[in-house]
Amino acid sequence: MAWKTLDDMDLAGKRVLVRVDINVPMDKGVVTDATRIERIVPTIKDILAMGGSPILLAHFGRPKGKHVPEMSLKPLVPALSDAFGTEVTFIERPSHDEIFGMPGDAVVLIENTRFSAMEEANDPQMAGFLSTLGDVYCNDAFSAAHRAHASTTGVAELMPACAGRLMQAELSALEGALATPVRPVVAVVGGAKVSSKLELLGNLVAKVDHLVIGGGMANTFLAAKGLNVGKSLCEHDMTDTALEILEKAKAANCEIILPSDIVVAAEFAAGAANETVAAEACPADKMILDAGPDTVAKIVSVFETAKTLIWNGPLGAFEIKPFNAATDAAAAKAAELSKSGALVSVAGGGDTVAALNGAGAADSFTYISTAGGAFLEWMEGKTLPGVAALEQ
Repeated sequence: MAWKTLDDMDLAGKRVLVRVDINVPMDKGVVTDATRIERIVPTIKDILAMGGSPILLAHFGRPKGKHVPEMSLKPLVPALSDAFGTEVTFIERPSHDEIFGMPGDAVVLIENTRFSAMEEANDPQMAGFLSTLGDVYCNDAFSAAHRAHASTTGVAELMPACAGRLMQAELSALEGALATPVRPVVAVVGGAKVSSKLELLGNLVAKVDHLVIGGGMANTFLAAKGLNVGKSLCEHDMTDTALEILEKAKAANCEIILPSDIVVAAEFAAGAANETVAAEACPADKMILDAGPDTVAKIVSVFETAKTLIWNGPLGAFEIKPFNAATDAAAAKAAELSKSGALVSVAGGGDTVAALNGAGAADSFTYISTAGGAFLEWMEGKTLPGVAALEQ
C-alpha cells in the first residue's frame, strides 16, 4: 500500500482533520438512514482511543458555494453523537484558537465545506486555512475521493496524511479485486446504457477472465451481433462500439457472457404477461426485461469456478417483479459462495446495492461499496485525486 493508515500515525494529543461522507437522507431535520454515519464510527473511535481529537470535515447536498440553511450539517449532531457515544460540538466558523482551545478528546463537526466556493475549486487559500485547524489529515470519504476539492486533496498535500478505516477497507477491497486478484476473476456489469460504462467495460476486458453483461446494455451487444431486440431499450448507435469491445475481449482472452435466453413482455409493468425465448427469437412487438434461466445457469457455473467477483449493475429490470429473477438468482449464488469462503465478492454502485439488498444477498458479499461515482471511476482504471493525495 502506497498510503498510510491510522496505525502509521502518532495521534496522541493531536487534532485530526477527518474528511467524512455524512451526506445522509434527511426528513424534517431527522436522519432517515444512518448507514454512512455508522460506517465512519470505527475511524472516530480509533482516533479517540489513540489520544486524538477528531475534527470532522464534510459536505451536504449541492449548495454550489453559497450558504444554504437547509443544507447545514448542524441537524446531524444528534445522530453523530448517538453513533459515536460522545458529545459532538458543532462549529459554524472555526478558528485555530477555538479548535486548539477545546478539550483533547473533543469531537468537532465543522459546517458544510461546500458553503464556500473555494472548496470545489480546490482553492489553495481554503486548503491552507483548513490545515491550520489540525495536526494530521485523515481521509475517510472514499465516496468523495474522485473530487479534487480543498477538503479532499488540497489539505492532504499540506499535512501528514492517512486513510481512515472506511477508506482503508474500500481501497484494500478494490485493490484486491482488480489490482492483485486471485484468479479466475469474473465481473458482472449491468445497467441501462453501454455509453455510460464504456470506460469501465474497456478497462475490465483487459483485467478479468469472464465478463457478464446484463441489463439494457446487453441488448446493445445482442443488436451488434445482428439479433433483433424488438422494442427493447437499446443504443443502436453504439453497436460499432459494442463490436470493438467484443474484439478487445477476444484479444485479451476474456470470455464475454451475454444472454442466451431472454424474458420478454409487451410492457414494463409489475406482473406483466411475459415469456422466455431464445435470445435470437425476440418478438418484434416485445421488449427484453430480464435474462432467462439458461443464462443464469451459465453465470452460476462461472461463479462456481471463479475466485474473485466484481459486480456493478443488475442483470434485468430488477425494480419490478418478476424481472428481478435473474439478478436475484445470480446474487444468491454469489452470496452463498462468498459466505463459504470460496469467492471474494466486491460490489458497488447505487442500483447494485439496491438490487443486492432486494435479493437479500448484500450482507454475505465480501465488501459492498456505497461510493457510487468514485467506485465506478476506480473500476474504470482512473486515478482518484483524493487517493493520489494520500500517496504523496
